[in-house]
Amino acid sequence: MTTLRERQAPLKARYESEPESAKLVMRVRSATTGDDPTCCTIAAVDAAGNQTVSWKAGAHPMAGGAGDLACSGDLLLASLAACQEITLRMVAAAMHIPLRDVEVMIEGDLDFRGTMGVDPETPVGFQQIRTAIRFDADAPPERLQRLAERAERYCVVGATLRGGTTLTTDIAVRVGEGAARHA
Repeated sequence: MTTLRERQAPLKARYESEPESAKLVMRVRSATTGDDPTCCTIAAVDAAGNQTVSWKAGAHPMAGGAGDLACSGDLLLASLAACQEITLRMVAAAMHIPLRDVEVMIEGDLDFRGTMGVDPETPVGFQQIRTAIRFDADAPPERLQRLAERAERYCVVGATLRGGTTLTTDIAVRVGEGAARHA
């Protein structure tokens, strides 16, 4: 079985010699059918436009959802938890530090008065997100400190949330036959 380092070595070499090969556009698509306004189906889409995996999401009960599906806030926090744990595990593997009992807990503070339009002064979205990572490992404290620093640095979702990113939205309204006749 190959190690993580062995699997990553040719990738790193290619990214160094061909920087453009390291660039990727990740895509997900929400393409829901049906008339329930509180749920949707999201799909990851590969470069060829093929759906690779899908999952359902729903509105949070505090926004009128049934509570039977993960809401978008759950998915955002789950993305951070997954990224933090995988990054920690990958960095530890690269440093030859065996980990045991890894646990990542994420908490996010929301005020639904903003989301529901009850109070225009209340922000929409998470006002604060806290992470707590706990694990067991046998390594000197200075190596564990380096592990923690590197895991924090290379967590894509954490870095994006901390640093922010440019977000653009292009909304185009499709007018169907029935709507066009009534316009």
